[in-house]
Amino acid sequence: MLSLALPGASWAHRLPVGVKLAGLAVVMVGAMQLRDPWVIALALVGLVGLYASLGRAGLAAGLRAARSLFWIVAVILLWHLVTDQARLGLTLGLRVFLMVGLANFVTLTTPLPELIALIEWLAQPLSRLGLSPRLPALSVALMVRFIPILQGRFGQLGLAWRARSRRRPGSRLLAPLSFSLLDDAEHLAEALRARGGLAPRKQGKD
Repeated sequence: MLSLALPGASWAHRLPVGVKLAGLAVVMVGAMQLRDPWVIALALVGLVGLYASLGRAGLAAGLRAARSLFWIVAVILLWHLVTDQARLGLTLGLRVFLMVGLANFVTLTTPLPELIALIEWLAQPLSRLGLSPRLPALSVALMVRFIPILQGRFGQLGLAWRARSRRRPGSRLLAPLSFSLLDDAEHLAEALRARGGLAPRKQGKD
């Protein structure tokens, strides 16, 4: 769902990563307080304007992120319609689009190395507890990198299945997908061990 960084030199790309993440945190807290679906819809219009400021590629990336949420929002709306809480369901659905869209906008305009460097800097206090600050930074990096890889792998397995059978694959793709991801995890672990693992980086001497 979260996209990789979009190449460019827009105003959003030029903002420091710390400013973007701090702004995102503040806006997220504010979004949680919104109760009127019309106000949230107005905020979504502003979000579309943010994506438009990145050009066509930005709008296309925002649309892809929103499209991946349709089923989740549909389930939320359906449940609240059944429980006679349509207004609440609409509010929650619009809020999901808004919050995920904002997070996706930050990842689109933030190169991954900058994001990792900031998280590792924020996690420096962990070194006092004997933990590596590289661990949370690496976790975020892997999450961002593996989401599109997971989507692509699932799509490839689906194409391979449809080339051999007219039946819907259903849950049959879960086993090969899991085995392929375990294989990727093993190769990743070997690569990390070859590069020193997750040990804290040595500080240079003055």
